Amino acid sequence: MNPYVEQVNTETLKWLVESGMLDDAEAVERYRQAKYGWLSARTYPYAEHHTLRLVTDWCVWLFAFDDAFCESDRRAAEIARALPQFYAVLEDLEEGQELDDAFARSLLEIKGRIASYGDPDQLDRWRGVTKDYLFAQVWEAANREDEVVPPLEDYLFMRRRTGAMLTVFALIDVASGRRLTSDEWRHPAVRAITESANDVVVWDNDLISYAKESDGGNARNNLVNVLARHRHYSRQQAMEEIGEMRNRAIADMVAVRPSLEALGSEAVLAYVRGLEFWISGSVDYSLTSSRYTVAGQRTARQASAQ
Repeated sequence: MNPYVEQVNTETLKWLVESGMLDDAEAVERYRQAKYGWLSARTYPYAEHHTLRLVTDWCVWLFAFDDAFCESDRRAAEIARALPQFYAVLEDLEEGQELDDAFARSLLEIKGRIASYGDPDQLDRWRGVTKDYLFAQVWEAANREDEVVPPLEDYLFMRRRTGAMLTVFALIDVASGRRLTSDEWRHPAVRAITESANDVVVWDNDLISYAKESDGGNARNNLVNVLARHRHYSRQQAMEEIGEMRNRAIADMVAVRPSLEALGSEAVLAYVRGLEFWISGSVDYSLTSSRYTVAGQRTARQASAQ
């Protein structure tokens, strides 16, 4: 656990409220109870105060964007029409420029901090995967809108983008202060372990968030339902299959680790450790956060009443 957790959790909530991304007091209270500072404190326990604030604010931006755009009834076309302003923020606009949209304004401010704490390569990595994340939300919205449960191969490919994990992985070397070179970032073993870690975290999330999403419009964009629909599994069979998939992905991470250690790079090892912290930390956080536990308790009560 990062020692700055309490301070940063308070600071980030204040930043979120002042940003204007939440539209009512009930939403603010929901975010206060969820204690998102504990997510970043578990997943970046090595970060200094200023970089912990950066990654916490970014995680909260993603949660707020998810609630406003992805866990809503927004149509794919509406999200697509919103993309130009976000792409302009990522590519063209400089910090301090006036923007009306609260999400775009906050995104620009976060980009400025990444540029300040990192170097141009680190900023470009984050920008690229963030654009992929934003575009992937159009695909998710189209599934909701047309009531489509995507094929398994499509889902696995796109889940690596809709989950936003690459955007937070891209900040590991910024938070650790050990910069990956361009060659290290593109190294096949680094890419392989990143992909496996991404799969583990988003599949864990599909399991943990299933209760929260099962009654909502986004239920079709969940691996449990994808397996149930296309492999004709029961819900329990689907969950057990995801557990097996997760085990294989963890085994792949273990298998590739010696080749990464052989590179003799402190930055690579720090990055790998950061991936490992994300796997354990996201589970620890999710099993205690009201964002997920409240829905789980409600589902359990409903089941026991039947």
